[in-house]
Amino acid sequence: MTPRIDLNSDIGESFGAWTMGDDAGVLAHVTSANIACGFHAGDPDTMRRTVALAAQHGVAIGAHVSLPDLQGFGRREMRVGADETYAMTLYQIGALAAFARAAGIRLHHVKPHGALYNMAARDAALAEAIAHAVRDFDPQLILVGLAGSESTRAGERAGLKVAHEAFADRRYQADGSLTPRREAGAVIDDVDAAVAQALAITTRGEVVARDGRTIRLRADTICVHGDRPDAAVFARKLREALAASNVPVRALASP
Repeated sequence: MTPRIDLNSDIGESFGAWTMGDDAGVLAHVTSANIACGFHAGDPDTMRRTVALAAQHGVAIGAHVSLPDLQGFGRREMRVGADETYAMTLYQIGALAAFARAAGIRLHHVKPHGALYNMAARDAALAEAIAHAVRDFDPQLILVGLAGSESTRAGERAGLKVAHEAFADRRYQADGSLTPRREAGAVIDDVDAAVAQALAITTRGEVVARDGRTIRLRADTICVHGDRPDAAVFARKLREALAASNVPVRALASP
């Protein structure tokens, strides 16, 4: 059994006049916030307000770095090299860190978003570029990546503390990768089913893959997607279920 678990959520994804998610509702139940840095969502004012809101809730703040794809919400793959990936990662970390510093708090972690997250999970060169950008900015930052992937391995090689991430509301393939969103059933819409999957991952270290096989899965942190229409309800039910199972929910410990 995992002695403790972190609950993280992707927030700050509003942009201009467009509002996405109930950030305040979600922040009442999670322990870490991954804040969009303007590449897939968010803008300077949204970043500033979201940092302040997360700080009010005592939630650890991280940079949610992405490919430059506002129109596609960062979920479309792009052909990018290692140097470009390093630069865009460093740029976004620096942007959010500025708002954190102005608010009198420090950045806690970095997590890639969407297509960049999945690309780095399988591409060692991209994973290395992200890890090196994190290390070069601040080696005390925690790198969050898909459990058992190239992302976490690259972080460890770079000397970073890494957090193996699992997903309550995503279907898994037999190799431990996430089922692509373009495929039917990739997202678990039913809250109770998603909570049940999160509990299995957290308390037993296993998940049932799409083909019916049970696979082992390490999890230091569980993601609650903030763009779900029921994200706040989902976060509350998950937090209650973990409490009922005597699983402490705490932010990731810094190195």
